[in-house]
Amino acid sequence: MSVIIEDVLGNPNIGVYCLSNEEIILVPYGLSKRKLERFENCLKVKAYPISISSSILIGVLTAANSNGIIVPYTIKSNELKILKTISDLNIVSPKVKWTAFGNLILVNDFGAIVAPILPKSLINKLADNFGVEAAPGVINGLPYVGSLAVTTNKGVLVNPFIKEEEKKLLEEILKVPVFPGTVNNGVLFPKSGLLANSKGVIAGSLTSGKELMAITQAMNV
Repeated sequence: MSVIIEDVLGNPNIGVYCLSNEEIILVPYGLSKRKLERFENCLKVKAYPISISSSILIGVLTAANSNGIIVPYTIKSNELKILKTISDLNIVSPKVKWTAFGNLILVNDFGAIVAPILPKSLINKLADNFGVEAAPGVINGLPYVGSLAVTTNKGVLVNPFIKEEEKKLLEEILKVPVFPGTVNNGVLFPKSGLLANSKGVIAGSLTSGKELMAITQAMNV
């Protein structure tokens, strides 16, 4: 099945706790074997339990595409070792004051939209790490582009209040169609309730049928 609804540790905000790309899903420790199998079957990838900086907020702290991943410099050495063991992703962990990179970066395999509050030098470094063009951008005037949208290599689901010029930039850089939508029965931060790649979508357990229809259209699954 390419679209399912689920929770993580009893919480519908699955995008806060997990990160997926075209090859792997990073999940917090404590998920049942049955749930991991459902995630793997839906997204057609392998799931790996891990913590980031001793936290279960993996989706908040990291951002990734098929080429690279950014993690906070506070990541523990044993966590970094696990990441290097389970994938060949380029890993960058910049020593900057920001750590919630999952909220500040929106990236797929074609481009990256980055919060303009991040230094230009870091944006350039992210372009090299992800192997794509990276551009500063906002959604509804806000820098939290990573939490206000979810992108795959097929489409973007974005906060309904995105401005037309902001939408054009997303489509230009990410090179996929952009559709408005919400998750978990009206939540305006799509990232919080969605885990997706080009092969499938896992939506938070409170997501309504109407929202699922919009998500299916946006993600083209």
